[in-house]
Amino acid sequence: MISQSTIDQVFDASRIEEVIGDFVNLKKSGTNYKGLSPFSDERTASFMVSPTKQIWKDFSTGKGGTAVSFLMEHEHFTYPEAIKYLAKKYNIEFEETEQSNEQKERADERESLYLVSEFANSYFQKILHKTDPGKSIGLSYFKERGFSIETIEKFDLGYSLDEWRVFTDEALKQGYNIEYLEKTGLTIVKDEKRFDRFKGRVMFPIKSMSGRVLGFGGRILTNDKKAAKYLNSPESDIYHKSNVLYGIYHAKQSIAKEDNCYLVEGYTDVIQFHQTGVKNVVSSSGTALTAEQIRLVNRLTKNITVLFDGDAAGMRASIRGIDLILEQGMNVKVCSFPEGEDPDSFARQNTLDELMEYLNDNAKDFIQFKASLLFEETKNDPIKKADTVRDIVNSISKIPDRIKREIYIQECARIMDISEEVLFTTLAQINKKEEDEENKQLKKSHKAFEVIKHKEPVEKVDVQYVLERKIIEILLLYGNRVEDFEDLVLKENEKGELILEPVIHQAKVYEKVFLDLQDDEMEFSNAQFKTLYYSIIDALNQNPDFKLKSFINTVDNQTSNEITSILMDDERYTLDDWQRMSIFPKEKTHSVAQLVSETILSLRCFLIDMKVKEFQQKTLQNKTDVNRNILEEVKDYSGLKMLLSRKLNRVL
Repeated sequence: MISQSTIDQVFDASRIEEVIGDFVNLKKSGTNYKGLSPFSDERTASFMVSPTKQIWKDFSTGKGGTAVSFLMEHEHFTYPEAIKYLAKKYNIEFEETEQSNEQKERADERESLYLVSEFANSYFQKILHKTDPGKSIGLSYFKERGFSIETIEKFDLGYSLDEWRVFTDEALKQGYNIEYLEKTGLTIVKDEKRFDRFKGRVMFPIKSMSGRVLGFGGRILTNDKKAAKYLNSPESDIYHKSNVLYGIYHAKQSIAKEDNCYLVEGYTDVIQFHQTGVKNVVSSSGTALTAEQIRLVNRLTKNITVLFDGDAAGMRASIRGIDLILEQGMNVKVCSFPEGEDPDSFARQNTLDELMEYLNDNAKDFIQFKASLLFEETKNDPIKKADTVRDIVNSISKIPDRIKREIYIQECARIMDISEEVLFTTLAQINKKEEDEENKQLKKSHKAFEVIKHKEPVEKVDVQYVLERKIIEILLLYGNRVEDFEDLVLKENEKGELILEPVIHQAKVYEKVFLDLQDDEMEFSNAQFKTLYYSIIDALNQNPDFKLKSFINTVDNQTSNEITSILMDDERYTLDDWQRMSIFPKEKTHSVAQLVSETILSLRCFLIDMKVKEFQQKTLQNKTDVNRNILEEVKDYSGLKMLLSRKLNRVL
């Protein structure tokens, strides 16, 4: 169990914009921050963070909540793990009780996979630093690669002994289940036999953006031609290689700060760059680049610089991934190293200043790079040159931004010495072909000219739902605020007519709301709002220092999500850059007291209207013997509604 004092310290210290900023590139938008959703594939920002309210909302998926709920949603943390992560981030002392074997077995499967991976990570590091084979074989290899002890420890590098089942036996001895050892790929199970997958390899843990160990890459150190040089963990519930970038955990802050990401091929490339001082670098870990990996970078920056070895054949093979980057609307530069060099060796032989100078001087726009790479081989062959031009235009067609496409067409025309008209025509042909293909697919799924009729009428706005939701919002934002309220007391004048007489008194917002609803015997119709209403009233009544941030962290995820939706809906318009188009949304000008009074009056009007309709319905059902009392009730309620409507400055 985590002590309440630790939880309170974490909640007080954590800043939601800092926590989420480690995973999403946030940009200031008024009093809030906005960015691309980390939960969906989008190009227009719909993700919003409110520092004042300490909540976030993803309008593309409907998800929202606190810093803790973000970590639980994005990193699949349990609640204790999210608290532990934040405690570590903000240097808060965290006491954790040791789990028994029985508790480990009871943990849910996904969490068990994480536990096994974390154990393996610690085990391989221990073998590297504390055993003779680890020091003489594994540690020697890393030192030969030029890695310092500090770097080795920072990246949690390790070693797996060259024995068949020593790791598996130790894991079982510590109470870890063979089922999860097999599912993570750490152990290979064949009938009754069990083997260590990474036997005799130096180990590179592959981490998520938050630092959780998802899987491993292992490099063999012997000259066994039958064994793969590098071996990765197999796919599992926690490790999907197409969704992971090696080094992203250590690089995320630097990527956002530098507004650029260097993309390399191998583990050692990342580590060597990082040790030299270039920390905004990640690797696709030897796999073909995927759209999911690109989107991971896209959350942090729009700029990628792809670094290639000096091997021309390798460059041609890897350059195919550039089209994927362009499709995501990102800016791509390409830099290759001298023949025989790779990022690892080049960084090892140069200082930080020399490395940065080389990268800045040799990073080319993808059009220039692709043209120079292919043009040398085709300049004396018209047919090959035509194919090269078509290949470059095809890449340009992937760019979503039309202005960028036109600029790149002009650049391509200059480099390849060909008219812009021809290139624009080719671009139009490529786009038309793609559109025709899309239309063809649409026709397969929809009948041409099919008219879709609504079988049910369009649902009307639920006025009571909207007003009850607004009351919850008012209580959350202003519950403890003291305001001067103008109450309306219903009186009869000298003529016997009903009039509303204003009386000014001072009260806290939550007291005003509670007493007004209680006096009128108004109940919430929405069950979730009703429960939430009494929870908020209770919290405000018991705690004079009520804080929205603390309250949200005490409710369940579903309620937290609902609260976030209520509080962030009014901020939705700030996602659009209206000012850029000379449109200036009107700011809220109502005072809190006015907002409270108008909301309650509106609810009263609505409920009176419902009561009048109810009486009218009774009258219609009893035409032969009209009840005079009912008619009198209708008259009184209609008169009251008229008075309230005048107070609200509304026409009936």
